[in-house]
Amino acid sequence: MLSLEQVKQSLESAGQSHVLQFWPELCEVERDSFLQELSQLDLKGLKDHCEGAARSAASPSASLDQHIEPVPPESIGSVRKSNKDSLAEWENEGLLQISENRVGVLLLAGGQGTRLGVQYPKGMYNVGLPSGKTLYQIQTERIHKIQELADRKYGSKCTVPWYIMTSEFTLAPTEKFFKENNYFGLEPSNIVMFEQRMIPAVTFDGKVILQGKGKLAMAPDGNGGLYQALVDNKVLEDMKKRGVEYLHVYCVDNILVKMADPVFIGFCVSKGADCGAKVVEKAYPAEPVGVVCRVRGVSQVVEYSEIQTETAELRGPGGELVYSAGNICNHFFTRAFLQDVAEKFKGQLEQHVAFKKVPFVDLCGNQVKPTKPNGIKMEKFVFDVLPFSRNFVVFEVVREDEFSPLKNADGAATDNPTTARNSLLAQHCRWAIAAGATLLDEHGNTLPLTARTECNTKHNKDGYKQITGRKGQKKQTEKREKASEIRIRKRFIANASAGDSHPALCEISPLVSYFGEGLEQLLKGRTLPTPLILDEKRAKELQAQ
Repeated sequence: MLSLEQVKQSLESAGQSHVLQFWPELCEVERDSFLQELSQLDLKGLKDHCEGAARSAASPSASLDQHIEPVPPESIGSVRKSNKDSLAEWENEGLLQISENRVGVLLLAGGQGTRLGVQYPKGMYNVGLPSGKTLYQIQTERIHKIQELADRKYGSKCTVPWYIMTSEFTLAPTEKFFKENNYFGLEPSNIVMFEQRMIPAVTFDGKVILQGKGKLAMAPDGNGGLYQALVDNKVLEDMKKRGVEYLHVYCVDNILVKMADPVFIGFCVSKGADCGAKVVEKAYPAEPVGVVCRVRGVSQVVEYSEIQTETAELRGPGGELVYSAGNICNHFFTRAFLQDVAEKFKGQLEQHVAFKKVPFVDLCGNQVKPTKPNGIKMEKFVFDVLPFSRNFVVFEVVREDEFSPLKNADGAATDNPTTARNSLLAQHCRWAIAAGATLLDEHGNTLPLTARTECNTKHNKDGYKQITGRKGQKKQTEKREKASEIRIRKRFIANASAGDSHPALCEISPLVSYFGEGLEQLLKGRTLPTPLILDEKRAKELQAQ
């Protein structure tokens, strides 16, 4: 721990001497704690951090429209568009890599569930499934199952290690939760938890914010803090020791995530990629998701706010959006690529500005909860490494099968516990009916398989033509574009909200089926009442009948 004099000098040289303004008022315990916190701070880099935050806040984002282009078709695979033989080959390749202990998964879990209205990690959240399972348990069981599928196909006894990046806020409760639940049956040594760095929030003029008289306002450095955390915690060395060559990285809040997805992994490996991204087709041009594309010939994710409306609405000859590859924070990396990033590129990652309402103490030492943004939190994003890739690929998946994030509390229009729960139950209903089961509602009536609600504009009957620079053509399509856009938005929001639709209570344990496979032998020809919880016990009962 640094001495008080050392900390004072560093703060003064960084123009942050106000941090110690309440030092005389602190008791001995508070002083020790504060000095410990300040000693762990990168005081040498503090000046650059604060000045950079102030500069970024004052600089509007430059428009990228004239520099962007779509990812080339040869770098794209698709669940819907690639042929069945290719998909099967990729799946087999992925399962082979898993069977040979060459695949790990890495969970980005540094954030709390504040927007959900809870103060614990999102992974501990129960969205209200019939089984009562949390996100962590669902993901753990998918790891169990993918190991089993790889072992069964290749006669192996494999392990998919699970790396979980937490933060100061989430490490202790996550460790406790896993321990209390006996790691959901996984070997504890194969779950590696590590902590990302925290960085201070600053005012608009670049001053570190005091949360308390002896406490800085700190926040995780974004999911792009992963690359520094891999170095800080020697995670890459652990991967090398285990023989892990490929990593599947994802965010904790997607209830439909396919852990160590063999099709995605196999596609990336077959293409010789060092970096890959899963995407979903954007539901409508103004959907607030980042777009995977190229900027000046370099692959990256461009935020929706950085693209002008006219560019976002561009369409191809078939009416499809030109910039349709919606980013869902689901990535493939080779260990060698991550090593390169750690050694050469992590200092070059872009800093993103987030304006936040940061509680603080005023000059009189009074606690203040601001009603409007008063501070800047600088973040890095996991996708910021895409420009450093030598061979980047994109894999498009079906939204309703693989992407339903949990971000907001119930009452919000989208991405809430109800939409997440209904997405999973609807998927499991589709699996059961596709396997040949007849499901009955509480009145004994047969449940129909609801047709997929496609919000993709290419399924429209409005007959879009590509918007180009030709004024005549643009005028002809403009009104039709606007009217149809409203219809698309309404249909998408109604589908995403899902609060008014009540899918049958059919939940299939990941321990029974990873992604719908193996259900025919259990369900074909059977008529089953709902609610149906198809866990391992129920599966054995059905097999015995």
